Amino acid sequence: MNLTRRQLLNASLGLSLAALLPGTVLGALAWAGADNESVDRLSLAIHSESGPHRLDVDVAKTPAQRQQGLMEREHLPEQQGMLFRFENEQPAGNAFWMYRTLIPLDIAFIDKEGRIVAINTMPPCESDNPGACPAYPAGAAYYSALETNAGYFAARGIKVSDCVSVPGEAGFCQPAD
Repeated sequence: MNLTRRQLLNASLGLSLAALLPGTVLGALAWAGADNESVDRLSLAIHSESGPHRLDVDVAKTPAQRQQGLMEREHLPEQQGMLFRFENEQPAGNAFWMYRTLIPLDIAFIDKEGRIVAINTMPPCESDNPGACPAYPAGAAYYSALETNAGYFAARGIKVSDCVSVPGEAGFCQPAD
């Protein structure tokens, strides 16, 4: 089954920041099912002025997968990342956090058309108290978020308005002029 980029970006579930916080009912339900779900993997391309950059990503599309994210990983290979997909547009104020995440990460927030609308760098949170970990809002509405090692986007000249695509499934897009 070949899906368009728009269908792929729209094919996920919404989850608010409240559901990400341990101690909430939604958070508890997400944690309970986190180990029972397999994570899909796909290859994607980020199109920038310096050319396409390929990444293999784990796809977090369920609430449990999105809550787990890259928590407790001690290493992320250079050409890998995690793509968080949401069914509905997420408000600009929705945020990601780094509770129990051991490695510094970059995050690119992606709109419905596959364009990067914001990029943040997120250092690990060293606190055992989830409430002490800062949240990193997008600052722009988004449908997906892509996490990579910190510095990945800057080292490759990837910036806001560049485009993310899934080759072979969704075609290619080009950077904005």
